[in-house]
Amino acid sequence: MKTISLHQVLPQVFAEREAVSSDVWNTEVDFTKGFSYLVEAESGMGKSTFCSYLLGYRHDYTGQLFFDQDDVRQYSVSQWVDIRQLHISMLFQEMRLFPELTALENVEIKNRLTSHIDEVTVREWFERLGISEKMDVKAGILSQGQKQRVAMIRALVQPFDFLVVDEPISHLDDTNAQLMADLIQQVREKSQCGVIVTSIGKHLPLNYDYTLKL
Repeated sequence: MKTISLHQVLPQVFAEREAVSSDVWNTEVDFTKGFSYLVEAESGMGKSTFCSYLLGYRHDYTGQLFFDQDDVRQYSVSQWVDIRQLHISMLFQEMRLFPELTALENVEIKNRLTSHIDEVTVREWFERLGISEKMDVKAGILSQGQKQRVAMIRALVQPFDFLVVDEPISHLDDTNAQLMADLIQQVREKSQCGVIVTSIGKHLPLNYDYTLKL
């Protein structure tokens, strides 16, 4: 997948509004592989909704959403599974870790689907983000900042054309936010993926090619 295109996409919940001032909603916008995008939003402007559209979890919008030349409304369940396993990886704001599994097991359960990243690299990433001593600790008792870093590693272990990061640093100090940004930048340079980061405030310190207002 090289391009995600929104053609006059507007969440149905906004249909009654007389005007929506946005660089994303109700306009023409492309997200292109190889570039990084910051999507800034005020609360209530559909940040998480936007992410849900990209993964096919919601379809309550007018307009059209295309992956390359494909209108995603025509996708079957198996096609969406393929998108989520091989083309778009998401770091969710709520992280969605399994609390009864260890930090490493949460990563491994994702990595086993494609065996995309070797175990040595996974352990290096834990070390790099300062949580190597937490690999064998159950996710349910980790701090929120530690969970966020584990979820970041889990998002990176699958193959993808686009990495979507939803409000990623709400529980991180500046040092750990920079560590996460540096790891994403390294992966981006190696794979030439696209990166889409959403934020309603302080954002991940990446070198963004484009900044859009939701």
